[in-house]
Amino acid sequence: MDIPLTGDSFTQARLLGVNDENFRAIEARYPVTLSVSNGVVHVSGPDSEPVKIAAALIRELSSAAAKGHEIHTDDIRAAMDALAEGRELNLTALYSEIICTTARGKPIRAKTPGQRAYIKAIRDNFILFATGPAGTGKTYLAVCEAVSMLKAGKVNRVVLVRPAVEAGESLGYLPGDLREKVEPYVRPLYDAFYDLLSPEKFLRYADKGVIEIAPLAYMRGRTLNESFIILDEAQNTTPKQMKMFLTRLGFGSKAVVTGDITQVDLPGASQSGLKSVREILGGIKGIGFMDLTHADVVRHEIVQKIVQAYARYEEGRP
Repeated sequence: MDIPLTGDSFTQARLLGVNDENFRAIEARYPVTLSVSNGVVHVSGPDSEPVKIAAALIRELSSAAAKGHEIHTDDIRAAMDALAEGRELNLTALYSEIICTTARGKPIRAKTPGQRAYIKAIRDNFILFATGPAGTGKTYLAVCEAVSMLKAGKVNRVVLVRPAVEAGESLGYLPGDLREKVEPYVRPLYDAFYDLLSPEKFLRYADKGVIEIAPLAYMRGRTLNESFIILDEAQNTTPKQMKMFLTRLGFGSKAVVTGDITQVDLPGASQSGLKSVREILGGIKGIGFMDLTHADVVRHEIVQKIVQAYARYEEGRP
């Protein structure tokens, strides 16, 4: 099957990837052979069905490449997973919307339809609860949206909150000031901000209070106006803590609550506030719920396989 390429002279290079790695990834998944000559991609194989699937994928990739989008092997694998699970594949739509850019100017986009829906849900709600396994971009994309709103002047500050479960919310005995005490628990959030703002700019914002890092226990009694608030690892909050946090929201503010309900670290038989919140708050306008799945895992492909393996193991346990 032949697929003519459209676009400028660089379209083919973007489509093939470095050392043809994109085509190699497709050939590794499907029993097909890919080649390019005179601006035409040739897809061949012993069975017609894989040839049709690969051809449909290449058309989508070619369309995205023709619009100037860089194509990476991670994108290829995510697209092939989507096709295998019967999900809609529209790479051009995914590539078209830039959430924000990194400190080095790299555009950040949603990589799966689930991630795209997640960003839309953040924008459409005052409070959004997002659950899902590791690697789905729950925290990173929330930070991206926070930075985007901060740069646009839609909020005056960003507040990062995490429960310090390992320290039992008692941080006083740890050395250093508040930031140094809580830093080990918000390191993943730091990493995201370092990527998006550069470490130097992040530290300047933190010194001025534009970006604030706080343990959950320190949120009691506060009202946060014109702020973007991220509560990360929310599966490790109790119902009382969750209620306390949600009632901190002030005028012009937005909150994103993220967590993985399969990784609760609360001591003893303590109930997770994230597990019960949908039953309590479901149906309230302005409060949304988003469930990301293994299909939205965008880390190294081995992470996706690990998530799936653990899910199968948990389902099979008595």
